[in-house]
Amino acid sequence: MKTLLSFGHGYSARALTPALLDRGWRVVGTTRSADKADALRAGGVEPLIWGDPLPGDATHVLVSAGPSEDGDPVLATYGDALRDRIGGMAWVGYLSTTGVYGDHGGGWVDEDTPLTPSTRRGRWRVEAEAAWRAFCPAVHVFRLAGIYGPGRGPFSKVRAGTARRIVKPGQVFSRIHVDDIAAVLLASLDRPDPGAVYNVCDDDPAPPQDVIAHAAALLGLPPPPEVAFEEADLTPMARSFYAESKRVRNDRIKRDLGVRLRHPDYRRGLADLLSRDG
Repeated sequence: MKTLLSFGHGYSARALTPALLDRGWRVVGTTRSADKADALRAGGVEPLIWGDPLPGDATHVLVSAGPSEDGDPVLATYGDALRDRIGGMAWVGYLSTTGVYGDHGGGWVDEDTPLTPSTRRGRWRVEAEAAWRAFCPAVHVFRLAGIYGPGRGPFSKVRAGTARRIVKPGQVFSRIHVDDIAAVLLASLDRPDPGAVYNVCDDDPAPPQDVIAHAAALLGLPPPPEVAFEEADLTPMARSFYAESKRVRNDRIKRDLGVRLRHPDYRRGLADLLSRDG
């Protein structure tokens, strides 16, 4: 039996799980809370409390746990346990972020663009990617754009009247629907290319205020008011997202993995969310 060992079994990994279970895989996911273990079991995942011994029969590894200033938590906690077995894994994947590219003033980046992060979190990701490559040269790195999907859409804030269209001239973001993240990971599992790096994003980088306005239009509501970025009351993390503007190319997932995006732009992605979440 193929067994996926999923470190930091979060939103993206949970989206992949049903397809693997349908194929007869076993999925083992870590959690730091015993209370959350029941939720994992309900989704067909075998929970592993963080720090407990690893299962000895894992064939594939997915790392979703994010780094901190102390480095990568998986390598810190499980590096010794994995060292002798990682080379025998059929596939190892690491979920990173397009934040590793830094700011490009709205210009295009691809997987060969130098990594010049301008935020602390971006620098941590660059360091974590390098640490995983040194630990496991065969690791597949997936640089994810801004993630949205069921439970992570703008509709609730638009309905509640708390959404804002924050405008920073020239600002564009790339995005990816969680369904398409799962599709990319599944395609890579089917077609391993040890050491490969993939940008995971849709075809249509867009200003954030356009996405909010379209969500309002889908709900038949007027667009939320515009707020200049300089005047917006944002958390430090939210403000950090506006420190970088770029358009991310996704040619490699299509060419090398044969992925056909289910939600190639935010308009179709939002329509899907509205039909599912209501």
